Amino acid sequence: MIIAIDGPAASGKGTLARRLADHFGLPHLDTGLLYRATAAALIHADRDLHDVPAAVAAARGLSLTEFGEDELRGRAMGEAASIVAAMPEVRASLVRLQRDFAAKPGGAVLDGRDIGTVICPQAEVKIFVTASAATRAQRRALELVRRGEKADYAAVLQDIVKRDERDASRRDAPMAAASDAVKLDTTYLSIDGAFEAAVAIVEKGIAAKA
Repeated sequence: MIIAIDGPAASGKGTLARRLADHFGLPHLDTGLLYRATAAALIHADRDLHDVPAAVAAARGLSLTEFGEDELRGRAMGEAASIVAAMPEVRASLVRLQRDFAAKPGGAVLDGRDIGTVICPQAEVKIFVTASAATRAQRRALELVRRGEKADYAAVLQDIVKRDERDASRRDAPMAAASDAVKLDTTYLSIDGAFEAAVAIVEKGIAAKA
């Protein structure tokens, strides 16, 4: 069983994906970390984030173990990842890695921006998680504060809006809900409430495929 979780930044899709993976006993891949690690490799090598050949080389030689998760999940790396993720050549370099993960025996849970539309269009369950930009900015600001980073709400909101626009308008694999995805708005849901709703969606999807 493949569960595809898509949605914009700070919508809660990562948390839901991890909890669903634990609940159903499946491996989980946060595909956003692949793009964050690609961006981190460029930054560490002092290369321009807009240097396509360098970004492709970084993606092909990717190793998530080279970077700490705190570094990859920082606000600056999220913005940098959005830049390299807009490059079709980088996305093409990472497609096989993601599909190989999804092909694991028994299935997997993957979250990102184009899992249900491009990476795993055959997924048995597709959920598109969203929330208002204001709510997502508040969540991201609190997350940054918990990690010891400074967080200016207005600046975070501006970043969120800019990333949404870049992710949705890129030429290759733009962020969009698959036609058969179930949309889950978490704006007014607690983490537990969103999880319960997601489990219900997955169980309904499994029953429909039986």
